[in-house]
Amino acid sequence: MFLFMKSSMCKATRVDDEHLLHIHHHHKVEEDKKDNNISACKSLTVWRKSLLFNCQGFTVISSDGNLAYRVESYNKHPNEITLMDGSGKPLLTTSRRKKLGLSESWFIYEGEAKQDSSSSSLTKKPICHVRKHQHILLQNNLNVLAYIYLGVSDKRLAYIIEGSYPNRSCKILDEKRRVVAEIKKKQDITKGVSYGSEVFLLIISPGFDSGLAMAIILLLDQMFS
Repeated sequence: MFLFMKSSMCKATRVDDEHLLHIHHHHKVEEDKKDNNISACKSLTVWRKSLLFNCQGFTVISSDGNLAYRVESYNKHPNEITLMDGSGKPLLTTSRRKKLGLSESWFIYEGEAKQDSSSSSLTKKPICHVRKHQHILLQNNLNVLAYIYLGVSDKRLAYIIEGSYPNRSCKILDEKRRVVAEIKKKQDITKGVSYGSEVFLLIISPGFDSGLAMAIILLLDQMFS
């Protein structure tokens, strides 16, 4: 009987060890997935300054040091802003919608959207529009900055922007509240130096368009600067 108990105890110990090993392996896989997702994120350095003299805009540098995006405007408060790639090709155009009551909205168009000569509207249909959140007393969602809708109506909510753009701390969340892009302060960890509000980071999760994320920054800059 003693031998049977000893054999059973050894068998139970092996089962427990295998179970613990399985749990450890499962956690390790989950941690590796998380690390891989973090490493797969795209990082851009955004400089709130145009490379052209006497020009308002943005200069965006990729993690490998190349010019990724640029924005150039001679108007300090333009109604339309065109986001270009490093070579100057128009990618997206943001257009400020006429203010209706307390609501402020912007449209985002693909490519370079030009105004129709016979009307005040642009010739293309917008791919989405962004509405600034109006902060009202006694509201619970004071952290919300803006809402992003697909198309021209407010029926298809795609993303919500939360945080503080003046503090360069924002997150773009999808309908499941997953972070698809994030604005963060840029810091030199080795020297403990912060670059202030003129130079900051844009972190884009895999699957989210970096051009759209940059266009959203242009709108946030118009809303809160």
